[in-house]
Amino acid sequence: METEITIRSEGIDISGVLHRPDNLPATGKAPAIITIHGFGGSKIDQGMVDACRAFRDWGYVALRLDMRGCGQSGGAPGRIISFDQVADTRNAVTWLAEQDGVDAEKICLLGDSMGGAVAAYTGSTDDRVAAVISVGGWGHGAEKLKGQHPGPGAWEKFLKMLEDGRRHRQETGESLWVSRFDIVPIPEHMRGHLPEDAVMEFPVETAQSIYDFRPNRVIAQLAPRPLLLLHASKDAVTPTGSSIDMFQCAGRPTDLMFLSDVDHFPLAVGNKRIYDIIKGWLDIRLPLS
Repeated sequence: METEITIRSEGIDISGVLHRPDNLPATGKAPAIITIHGFGGSKIDQGMVDACRAFRDWGYVALRLDMRGCGQSGGAPGRIISFDQVADTRNAVTWLAEQDGVDAEKICLLGDSMGGAVAAYTGSTDDRVAAVISVGGWGHGAEKLKGQHPGPGAWEKFLKMLEDGRRHRQETGESLWVSRFDIVPIPEHMRGHLPEDAVMEFPVETAQSIYDFRPNRVIAQLAPRPLLLLHASKDAVTPTGSSIDMFQCAGRPTDLMFLSDVDHFPLAVGNKRIYDIIKGWLDIRLPLS
């Protein structure tokens, strides 16, 4: 069953879809998984839809959301700030823990790309989170962005964009808006994986918030709760080294796996292997009973 829901987060309406399994465990309560979409994405991202339906079929309660400023949620459209997404995720945990049939002691966060960074930070700083799965995520915003702008002069151009944005706001009181691909480049042949309602322009403050966001500083606090890091072995969007850095900063138990037959959008391309890996991990780390 899929039900449209609304959560309040710092006075903002957050739109979501709740997936409930047909049958609950004998305890009457099931573990739950909140999925967090990637940069400027939404809950209709195919990866989020497919993941939540898979979790439901396995017996978990699953929730997919539009972060504020995205999809059908409130907030200033396109104004994506990393710590705002952490707040939205925390409020989603609060809401989900109060729902009938949900085991509040077993709430997992799964994030994709930027959502992986948000999941890692939120889980590490909120003891109510039982486990975290990061798919193509990252733990150091500045280093991740530097890896995404590798060409001659590209990193200097990005830093100048941040400087121009600060100057523009000081002089005009307004934000300087830029293309999503000026912040996070995506090869043209992969852009079809973005949801149809993906945000395409952002204020420079969004880029600055990503630059400043560093889940690696807190990721060790997640332990002894489990962490699964999944990454394409050759990722054309988020450098593969980003997950290696998270692994090195994290405590244990942490599992790190690379997938050689996928790129940056593995949840959205019907790749059976990644779902088999996630299910096997959940069977051990967040079992149904």
